[in-house]
Amino acid sequence: MTINTRLIAAQTLVRVLDKGQSLTVALEQTLPALETSQDKAFVQAVCYGVCRYYHRLQFVLLQLLDKPIKDVEIYALALVGLYQLDFMRVKTHAAVSETVAATRKKSWAKNLINALLRRYLREQESVKVQTNLDSSALHSHPKWLISRITNDWGDENAGRIFQTNNEFPPMILRVNFQQSTRENYLQQLNELNIEAEAVDVCASAIRLTKPVAVASLPNFEKGAVSVQDTAAQFAAGLLDLKSGQRVLDLCAAPAGKTAHILESQPNVECVAVDIDATRMLRVETNLQRLNLSATLIVSDATQPEKWWDGKLFDRILVDAPCSALGVIRRHPDIKMLRRADDLIALSSLQFAILKAAWSMLVEGGLLVYATCSILKAENEDQIAQFLAENTDAQEIPFDKNPAKYGWQILTGDNDCDGFYYARLHKVSLSVQ
Repeated sequence: MTINTRLIAAQTLVRVLDKGQSLTVALEQTLPALETSQDKAFVQAVCYGVCRYYHRLQFVLLQLLDKPIKDVEIYALALVGLYQLDFMRVKTHAAVSETVAATRKKSWAKNLINALLRRYLREQESVKVQTNLDSSALHSHPKWLISRITNDWGDENAGRIFQTNNEFPPMILRVNFQQSTRENYLQQLNELNIEAEAVDVCASAIRLTKPVAVASLPNFEKGAVSVQDTAAQFAAGLLDLKSGQRVLDLCAAPAGKTAHILESQPNVECVAVDIDATRMLRVETNLQRLNLSATLIVSDATQPEKWWDGKLFDRILVDAPCSALGVIRRHPDIKMLRRADDLIALSSLQFAILKAAWSMLVEGGLLVYATCSILKAENEDQIAQFLAENTDAQEIPFDKNPAKYGWQILTGDNDCDGFYYARLHKVSLSVQ
């Protein structure tokens, strides 16, 4: 029996809409059912597209319906159909007929989807006018998020962030300097006709003109490069690593920053902690590919008494769990899954981890706090509160950035993901 890829896409989206799964996990569970790479690519493109423009598509759908669609699979299928008509180079008749066919034996749904999509084709221009008058539909972001980002960064920055969030992200590589120079690896890519360029703002980063499968990258399986956004590659350098130091990476999975620490300074003792055992398996796998070694601990970063050996660390990276609002362009389902109320619990957890980490830092040591968020509540506000409560904490400031404390990279700055860093030096209270 021929598999209807529109149906697979809709069923994948149901896992996000109804089950609250991340799109990454949902695709991992549904793509294996598809035999061809073309079908897998189509389903993935549709699912990412619907998530990226969900709030716009949802608004359009409501304009076309007399009453809501209660069947979540048919609701998702309607979104799939609208996305094809509005954003994909799919022939109109194929988009309509194949989406209608995906309703299977639900005759009521067949008639509904057919009428819905054909009505959109007739009224497309007038519907778009109404859509562009609604801020959530215009930017394809939830209203609460539009408000938070605009309040933090102003209309101009917010508009740029919303636009960037809806764009396709670049594929960025991190060169392993233990194996190659960036110039050498660029030459290897050129020999394989893979177009790429050096990223000016980061010495280890390479931007590919077009994304490629990692298997096609020279010596990827031997650890020559890793896929990591430019913004995340700044972490290792900010730690100011020295040979012989003891380094702690908290909330380390999936180990991109852990690996970069060891690539940058292999002569350190590195301890990586994460609360998720499944994600820690990915840490182990990633380090094995790179031929790197660290002490891996599955435990709660807020409760060091359960796993810490009492030996202080010279450097600590707090890669704090966050809203991930800086990486929406890579994970557009965040706009659908994240809620405003989530920030309260996240902020509390972030501060608890920061407080626990500080207790394990040697006097004179350096702690780097990092998130992939662009909200002040998770970033500079946290650091401001921490500095107020800890007189032995001294911020090492950054030049020329929009944050009062730390370094805020807004989504799209130098084509980076949204990211935040703060550097805290632990000073002696006796000499203050």
